[in-house]
Amino acid sequence: MILVRRPGALALLLGIAACARSPGTPPAAPPVAGTLAETTVRDSTAPTSTLPEVPVANGPLSIRVVYPPPDGIVRAKDSSFLLGSVGTGAARLSINGYPVRVWPNGAWLAWIPLPHDSLMQFHIAAHTATDSSVLDYVVRRAGWRPPPGPELWLDSASLAPRGRVWWPAGEYLTLSARASEGAQVRLRLPDGTVVPLLAESRLEEVPEAIRAFDRDTANLVTPVRRDRYVGVLRGRSVGPSPGPVLPGPWTPPVAVGLLPDSVAWGVVEAIRGADTVRARWPLQVGLLDTLPVIAELEDDTSGTGLPDGITVGRAVPGGTYHWFFPNGTRARVSGRLNDDLRLWLAPESEAWIAAAEARLVPGLSAVPAVVGSVRLTPMTDRVRLRVPLSHRVPFKVTESDRSLTLRLYGALGDVNWIQYGPSDTLIRRVAWDQNDREEVTLTLELARSLWGYHARWERGDLVLDVRRPPSLDQGGSLKGRLIAIDPGHPPGGATGPTGLREAEANLGIGLEVKRLLEQEGARVFMTRTEDLPLELWPRVDLAERAGADILVSIHNNALPDGVNPFTNNGTSVYYNQPRSVALARAVQAELIRRLGVRDLGIGRGDLALVRTTWMPAVLTEGLFMIVPEQEAALRSPRGHRLYAEAVVEGIRRFLRERATES
Repeated sequence: MILVRRPGALALLLGIAACARSPGTPPAAPPVAGTLAETTVRDSTAPTSTLPEVPVANGPLSIRVVYPPPDGIVRAKDSSFLLGSVGTGAARLSINGYPVRVWPNGAWLAWIPLPHDSLMQFHIAAHTATDSSVLDYVVRRAGWRPPPGPELWLDSASLAPRGRVWWPAGEYLTLSARASEGAQVRLRLPDGTVVPLLAESRLEEVPEAIRAFDRDTANLVTPVRRDRYVGVLRGRSVGPSPGPVLPGPWTPPVAVGLLPDSVAWGVVEAIRGADTVRARWPLQVGLLDTLPVIAELEDDTSGTGLPDGITVGRAVPGGTYHWFFPNGTRARVSGRLNDDLRLWLAPESEAWIAAAEARLVPGLSAVPAVVGSVRLTPMTDRVRLRVPLSHRVPFKVTESDRSLTLRLYGALGDVNWIQYGPSDTLIRRVAWDQNDREEVTLTLELARSLWGYHARWERGDLVLDVRRPPSLDQGGSLKGRLIAIDPGHPPGGATGPTGLREAEANLGIGLEVKRLLEQEGARVFMTRTEDLPLELWPRVDLAERAGADILVSIHNNALPDGVNPFTNNGTSVYYNQPRSVALARAVQAELIRRLGVRDLGIGRGDLALVRTTWMPAVLTEGLFMIVPEQEAALRSPRGHRLYAEAVVEGIRRFLRERATES
């Protein structure tokens, strides 16, 4: 909420976020591309489509909106897309007066300016030679606020941090708030202490969706904002006690919303001249004890979920995955922000995890682990590295083309012996180093390009299995190869204008890939063969347990709100691990060649199906569910076959390239 103070008036409560174009103001360019062919002419990266023609529909006129749903929330600055169908390709359609193209099968896709309100109304009108229909469609909008005026305001929703915080006494805690430019902003504590927040000039943030998926660099240009204020706290508690940083089962945490208003809270003030706006800052800060708090990680401490045995670590709260800690890993707690727990890994390394995936281990101190002598054991399908430690510390495995580096945090090296065992052709050399006073690295140099690995705890030892590459011939033969095919979704997935579910399209393509692979003599492991929901982790686990050589997850795309689908649709393939880049490029090249749509390139994505470390894995986004002619192709057997042929040939191309490596 934004608290606004008008001279001589009470504070008003208004919705928040960014300004939008007035609904009566036409956009700088036509809101809807006339046809995708016209877009292709203007875009040299879009080849001539080889997709099947869109079929003709002559049903009764009926306006249907597929996206955004009526109970959804649009998150966009000034323009976004809507899609649906009208039952017939003979209809003419407009939204808020803007003409919208209707495809022969009755599907439509619109890119229009958003109404200037947080509760947006779209007047949708359709007509044919003999019939007409109208629909007033209302959707909520997040992040909207009225244009700035002369009034003094304070955005209480922008106060950060908020909730319960546990912080070291000697470390600064940054505070931030948004308020009118030129205001004096400060936090007043119950004891009268005043903490000033100073204005900070910065460019208005570009939404992540725009940076990741919008090819128009003009959308990266944003104005300078001076309505952000920052300050710092150090060495003091604020508000009511947040309780213990890792409570035991006998001390349930206290939710902020359940505390009485009579307790002492800090108050934030925005002042300009004789006007003042105030709001309670819902912040509880407790100082961490100087004695170390040790946490043991377990991804399902409540016993109610579907555990994968891994706790993920992030460089920032809520950020992308960076560390993967197996159950039983122990680390020192260095802070907490609400449900995010910060772990001390080494003097220059910290990771954030979900607090629900950690439990207090009383009576332990933060003594570095000692890394002893290591041993390699050659096996039929892998080489095993066994690393003894005095206790289970956090670690990270980093791969390059022909090496693996195991980084052990909070550890001291006493690696007197490195035993290679019988002569082997995979591991050339193992080296160790004490990189920091509490960080040990073990580096494995490989004779061949890495195919996969897996790390786990086994009693007090860390076991790192390095997978042997499969035996390949230079012709790229698929015979005997075990390929895991994952038809993505359900649950979830996009829906096309005429109601085609992505899960249905993915399954049709996946089954065609299976048929073609088996014709080539490959063995195929399908994560699902029916239109039934399957969560993400079991898909990866099943493929790993089957011992698949390669994993390909079949998907079709959509876009976040605020990204123009007429200029940003096409084909892309995603990977996560470096060893999968070559597979992503091979499959992408074949998809472009067969589907004939725009080449969006490959990308690295933090996606569950491609994070597996045991095999090369990619996730394809071959076509766009939300683009009518591409949705129509995904309904047809020919569209399935074109997509499937590209996947199979891409796999063959990758295997051929790997077979020719020295």
